[in-house]
Amino acid sequence: QVNLVESGGGLVQSGGSLRLSCAASGSIAFINAMAWYRQAPGKERELVATITPGGSAKYADSVKGRSTISRDNAKNTVYLRMDSLKPEDTAVYYCNAAAMPRGATRWGDYWGQGTQVTVSS
Repeated sequence: QVNLVESGGGLVQSGGSLRLSCAASGSIAFINAMAWYRQAPGKERELVATITPGGSAKYADSVKGRSTISRDNAKNTVYLRMDSLKPEDTAVYYCNAAAMPRGATRWGDYWGQGTQVTVSS
């Protein structure tokens, strides 16, 4: 089994910054792509950023230029730094990972519980 635990959310003023962390734990053989998603009230969950094991990153247009996704493969951890935060960035942020548990024969899609980010105007 693979567990993902996010941290780093909270209340931030508009224009501020924060860094989210997500640590994967459990009996893990390999983690492939990791990603951050977010879901605002009344809206569908949307992809924010993804990163491959080699560090290749992609971003949603809404955060491009003011966000950086990174990962530490040795720690099975992915980060999301967001700058110039806007009220519309307010959402629950979820970590996602494609991982293969030890002894498994297929990849699994794993999610964290989410961390709330609130940006005040």
